Amino acid sequence: MRYLVAVPVAALCCLLPLLSDALPLGAPRWLGGPVDWPKVGLLAFLHGCWESLAQGLPTPCLRLLRLVLRRPLPERAPTRSGANAFFPVLFAGVLMLPPAAAALVAVPAGLLGHPEPHFWLRQLWNGSQLALCAFASSVVFHLLCGPQLLLGSRFPAALLPALAAVGTFCLANGVLVGVMLVLAEGRRPGVLLRGPAAAVGLPVLVHAAGGLMVAVLWQGPYGAFAALLALLPLSISAWVFAQGHRERDAHQATVQALVQAVEIKDAYTRGHSERVGRAAVLIAGQLGMEAERLRTLRFAGILHDVGKLGVATELLRRNGPLTEAERRAVEVHPVYGYELVHGIAFLGEAHAGILHHHERMDGRGYPSGLVGQQIPEFARIISVADAFDSMTSTRSYRRGRPVTEAVAELQRCSGSQFDPVMVGALVDALAVHDWQPVLPPPGDCIRAVPDIPLGVPEPARAAPRRVPAQGGTGPMAGQP
Repeated sequence: MRYLVAVPVAALCCLLPLLSDALPLGAPRWLGGPVDWPKVGLLAFLHGCWESLAQGLPTPCLRLLRLVLRRPLPERAPTRSGANAFFPVLFAGVLMLPPAAAALVAVPAGLLGHPEPHFWLRQLWNGSQLALCAFASSVVFHLLCGPQLLLGSRFPAALLPALAAVGTFCLANGVLVGVMLVLAEGRRPGVLLRGPAAAVGLPVLVHAAGGLMVAVLWQGPYGAFAALLALLPLSISAWVFAQGHRERDAHQATVQALVQAVEIKDAYTRGHSERVGRAAVLIAGQLGMEAERLRTLRFAGILHDVGKLGVATELLRRNGPLTEAERRAVEVHPVYGYELVHGIAFLGEAHAGILHHHERMDGRGYPSGLVGQQIPEFARIISVADAFDSMTSTRSYRRGRPVTEAVAELQRCSGSQFDPVMVGALVDALAVHDWQPVLPPPGDCIRAVPDIPLGVPEPARAAPRRVPAQGGTGPMAGQP
């Protein structure tokens, strides 16, 4: 809580040089003035408009118009905070204004970023964070004589102070966010080092170049009008990225709705889907899978058991043995899951992962009896992730086992049931990432759960029904 208060207080101190009497003795005059207030106001307004556009929120102009016409704002969910920020106007303020005035440019967009009142604390912190970053980067720019080089259009000499200012902005932003993550979420202190490095990327460099172009054009013969024209291409790209983030958020909401429907049926599997998605991503990360496929794989892991919506709840919660007919009814759930999601286009490879995640390397799995490399890669990953989390979690028929015991069981079944490559990748991932077994749900019901060790042979059962591999149309439930 102290940190939440300290950041806004520090940002307020950065604005004090705007009051000429508040400058300490010996402080350079450029910290607070002279200030071109019309330029500050216009930059703050433009930054607020473009930041709202990039975040998928109504712009201040639209809010004012709706308020005058007494019409409600359209209900649109914003993108994730910071996912698609728009910094060219703020960078232009850093290059053209004194540090205190540059900090002031960031404040209105931060405070007015979300129309809902319950977001005020987050918006206050975001506005203060950007104000501190703008102040620090502008100070560095002025110390390196950036304004003189910029006014004289001395290129490429003026690029060095500008790049130093961008680096300072990213460093300050990364440290402020990193400290918040360490204090609020208990992250490791290493995030303080990774934050600034992750903040320096192609989008930031493009925004910095846009800010430099705006500053140069603004101080040219055509003034603010030319600078606004320069912002148009970046504005279009920001809007497109905002639509992409909104679409991804809609995908995530669709997946979560399906998962919640499954977990309502069985309290013991609550959280299992998310953990399987996480374990699958850990495995794929060791294999060097690209980011877009990682995202699809995570969806496949989360939705791997969605077909249990078509299985009787009593069978899912049974803590005793199943008859052969009941086992077959449960084993058809991958087919049900495929039929539920095969029309969702953004899942892509996840369809095959959901349908075949119970296949075995020796061909004794279901529903298609695929062998070895015939099994899709997503399915081989999810099979290991699903088994690992199932063994370390308490279910209605067995208590959870320690991680070491679950790993030993995976290695014992490697080659027959599981892909050895995927098992090895999980072992390597667990050496780097901590995995805590899931504690059983509170209450006396845990006493009735048997404590069965791993490695007990499965009861003999008839060969499962075979269905075509994904690529054709899976059979409807009940078909031979």
